[in-house]
Amino acid sequence: MNGHGYAGKILVVDLAKGSSRELSTYDYAEKFIGGRGFGIKLFSELVPPDIKAFDPENCLICATGPVTGFSGLAGCRWIICGKSPLRDPEMFSYGNLGGKWGSSLKYAGYDALAITGKSDTPVYLYIQDEKTEIKDASHLWGLTTFDAQDNLTGEHGKNVSVLTIGPAAENLVVFATALADRGASASGGMGSIMGSKNLKAIVVAGDKRPKAADPDTLKQISDYVKSIRASTFNAPSPWAIPGVTRPENCYGCGIGCSRQSYRADDGRQYKSFCQAGTIYGMEAMRYYGERNNVPLMATRLCDAYGLDTAVTQPLISWLIECFRKGILAEDETGLPFSQAGSDIFIKEFVRRLSFREGFGDIMAKGTLHVAYTIGEEAKKLVRRYIGTRTNESRDYDPRLIPTAALLLATEPRKPVSQLHGISGNTLISWCTWQRDNNEGFLSTDDLRTLAERFWGGEKAVDFSTYEGKALAAKKVQDRAYAQESLVLCDVHWPMQVTAADAPEGHVGDPSIESRIYSAITGRQTSEDELYLAGERILNLQRDVHLQHGWNGRNDDSVMDYYFDEPLKKGEIFFCPDGIMPGPDGALISRLEHTLERGEYSRMLDEYYRLRGWDINTGLPTKDKLNELGLNEIVPALEQQGLVK
Repeated sequence: MNGHGYAGKILVVDLAKGSSRELSTYDYAEKFIGGRGFGIKLFSELVPPDIKAFDPENCLICATGPVTGFSGLAGCRWIICGKSPLRDPEMFSYGNLGGKWGSSLKYAGYDALAITGKSDTPVYLYIQDEKTEIKDASHLWGLTTFDAQDNLTGEHGKNVSVLTIGPAAENLVVFATALADRGASASGGMGSIMGSKNLKAIVVAGDKRPKAADPDTLKQISDYVKSIRASTFNAPSPWAIPGVTRPENCYGCGIGCSRQSYRADDGRQYKSFCQAGTIYGMEAMRYYGERNNVPLMATRLCDAYGLDTAVTQPLISWLIECFRKGILAEDETGLPFSQAGSDIFIKEFVRRLSFREGFGDIMAKGTLHVAYTIGEEAKKLVRRYIGTRTNESRDYDPRLIPTAALLLATEPRKPVSQLHGISGNTLISWCTWQRDNNEGFLSTDDLRTLAERFWGGEKAVDFSTYEGKALAAKKVQDRAYAQESLVLCDVHWPMQVTAADAPEGHVGDPSIESRIYSAITGRQTSEDELYLAGERILNLQRDVHLQHGWNGRNDDSVMDYYFDEPLKKGEIFFCPDGIMPGPDGALISRLEHTLERGEYSRMLDEYYRLRGWDINTGLPTKDKLNELGLNEIVPALEQQGLVK
């Protein structure tokens, strides 16, 4: 491959030895693209199965894609990954984040960075124009993420990009995050891996901008994308607070969305968006009796100390419910539950958790661990609050959307980009139209056309049946893996829905991503070829998971709650009434439905057939791995009895 779209090098740093080496990007790019692909391939080469998340031999990997660094495409994103402590057994996992940091890594001369070993003392990495230094961070240890960023930009200049951790990661809270510029945060427990290595921060800077093979075509695509998406987010942002927040685009986006930012009393700029824009909102509303800015403070605290809001929010809500039901008391936790919803409670909660003080030491191991520590009543109650075995919030419900069951079951964490792929601007837009034709624009006919074009057929959006859902899951996953290897933002990609006023209709073009990849790299790639690469990357992750302890079909399941508890009105934020399209577009209700175990098992059978995996075990087959060009991993899988 030529150098278009890539910096050409991958940096590998050993903190224990204080050394570094370089790999060629082009040994990986053709088959694995970048981002998620680079991450799982490097992990498979560098981390043996017996290594634990906090062992020095675990590898923290930061990977950009060929789109990273090109503006106007909502693509300046990057992946951070490694063996996460969140799941039992511990498993390879990942986070996807924005900000400028990923672009800056490429500008500094590297497409990816892999960090192994553990420093004896706190350090940070400084990478500028292909030069790497391991520098003392003892003066930064204990600081919040924002204070550490300010210190490092003060020392190295405002043109650097900083990825850093806070006290939660330093103290190995398993759901600790790492924070980059503009409030971009990495979930999946990646911050705690940094903390286990005594790595406080990674500072990157450079001016080596990537070049596209066909800049004219890329400009045409960028202009087209803006034209069909510009008006999609014209409606007021749900995260907006009049007089407080304002719209803010991510670095290099060029399109925009509903993301908001605001300036706090300390003069810093902070975010309000999506999961992070809703944390502690209901609790604060109940306590104060009116809308207030305490949730903004809660988000700031989580980002400052380095806590994943997708785990923190259900943990808070569940603990408060335990207190109200008499399962927990203030004196045994040190938490002021009688003031839950106030600024006093959230400050004390975040502090105790981040420093593992008292009850915070139990909370630091995750919600399920807390529930099993407290007892049976707490275990029964926790099912209502978390949606994954990694303690994340319950947002995209398989009782409403059966396809989501397969996505949740086969990933090591809540797969946000995939779940957005089946809901995001699609089902959410349809639900808006169904409630009010004047407000929404994606009709039932549009949705059925979209399902044909992107999800394998109209059965994907007939929610009276489980038919067609396995094919939809495969299509969504293959596309998402390719998308997260490029790396494109899942708010806009895949571009399944165009603007409300688009003259050619409301259903998008699934070939745009492959055209972007072709224009940037010069490697002419069709839609099918790009998504075949996504399938290859997914299969490699599956193989790595199996080697590291994933028990095939036995582990391909979701929380029992979805099987046992019928869906109730108001449980789904974007579809509170449970109304979905049924046969021939007729409206049906999913309320009082569960995810049916027998139907789920049959859906899983079909999913395995489509994947070319063994139906009884969920193990890959040699034929499929050879077909995907993954034959080099077959001998190791054969030795472990993990291939058919």
